[in-house]
Parts: sequence; structure tokens; C-alpha cells
Amino acid sequence: MLFLLKKYVGALLMPLPLIILISLAALLLLWFTHWQKTGKVILSLSWLALLLLSLQPVADKLLLPVEGKYIQRYEPDTKHTPPIKYIVVLGGDFTYNPEWAPSANLISNSLPRVTEGIRLYRLNSGAKMIFTGGKGVNSISSAEIAAMVAQSLGVPVEDTIALKKPLDTEEEAIEVEKIVMQQPLILVTSANHMKRSLKFFEQRGMHPIPGPANQLAVTTPLYGWEKYIPSSYSFSHTERAWYETLGKIWQAIKPSSTDKENE
Repeated sequence: MLFLLKKYVGALLMPLPLIILISLAALLLLWFTHWQKTGKVILSLSWLALLLLSLQPVADKLLLPVEGKYIQRYEPDTKHTPPIKYIVVLGGDFTYNPEWAPSANLISNSLPRVTEGIRLYRLNSGAKMIFTGGKGVNSISSAEIAAMVAQSLGVPVEDTIALKKPLDTEEEAIEVEKIVMQQPLILVTSANHMKRSLKFFEQRGMHPIPGPANQLAVTTPLYGWEKYIPSSYSFSHTERAWYETLGKIWQAIKPSSTDKENE
């Protein structure tokens, strides 16, 4: 119940729903009240916010600090790093249509996480890949689909483990700890999600090596129209920055699972 409440409230607090609700309030003022000037100001500011947050320079300026140092990929130092036994790939957006290509069921942030996990798996001989994530409203879980995709790309079935119960990052850390304990692991998730994820795993006494994937904030050259024409793609970067900010606030105020266990 708390999980669903968190998701619904979080969705309503995202930039696009907020802007739409504020714009609706402005239209109500314009149509049904005498507060015409107030309505015009609010509607104009809403439009301006939508415009600015849809521009690449603004969106990626907001996202870049969230990704932080994880804009760089992880390259194992085989000479000085102990052998890695587990590559943990956190779940993300997904659906399940058995008629699609396996990888098509991994939406948005999920496929880059899985492919980066496979790259690191191939660099760490003898490692196992752990995929996490529940099924939500689908018939099978995010973890199972991710494992299916990895297997379709050449990872042996015996080297994949699907943890089907976790619904969020904190639950993923709890379930991973049951298998990994204190053994070395690489944690693979989106760059913008890495800092928050590491904290959940470290709270369980694990010491994950960050393997960031799905870097989004663009720092390389772009054409002018890619930078200065509003786009839904750039707006999605704004949403990721805001989503992780909300997540960090929730993580800071919500008692951790380890606190509950110590009570």
C-alpha cells in the first residue's frame, strides 16, 4: 500500500503533471473568476516553465549534478581489484509482450542497464549476474525479463539469477544481501540513480563498486536545433533530475529498513 501511495504521489509531483495542474488552475481563474490578471500571470509562467524545461541546455544542466561523477563508465582494474563474483543489475521500466523481441520489453532506463551489466560480466570471468525487480501489473517480473534478455545475448542461464520480489531499490538491496552477503559485487544502475542506490546497499553492510549505465546529460557538441528547439526528450531529462531529487528527499526522511530491524 505504501509503495502504491509513494508511486501515485511521486507521479503527481513530476514536472509535467504539476505544470498541467497549475495551468488548469490558471484557466479556471480566467474562465470563472474576476482574477484575470492573476490567471494570465500563472498561465504565462507555466508556459515559460514548460518551454525552458524542454530545452537541452536547461534540462541537462539540471541533470548533470545528479549524475555527478558517474558520468564515466567503470573499467575494472584486473591487477588490483579482487575477483568480482556478482554483477547486480537493478530493475527499471518494463512491459511484457511475448511476441516482441526480448529486448523490446525493457523500456527507457532498463535496457542500457542490462547491456552494461553484460559488458561488465564479460570482463569478469566466473561472475554471476543478478537481476532485480518485481512484476507489477505484468505476468512476469522485471528481473525475469532482464535475465531473458541477457540470455538472448549469450549469457548462460546458469550465470543468471532473477530476484522477483523487490518493488523498489531498498527492497532490492535487502534481497541481494541474502545472496551476496559481504562478497565483492558491481552495482549496475542508471548514472542518475547510482548515488541513491549505493546508499541503500551500504546501509546493508555491502560495499558495491558502482557500474553506472544510461548516462543522459549531454556534454558533447550538438546541432543548434537539438539545443534550442523544445523536445520531449530533453524534458525527460528534467523529469529524471526531479525524480531523483524527490527520491533523495524521501530516502532522507523515511526510516531505513536497518533502523526497523534494530528497534
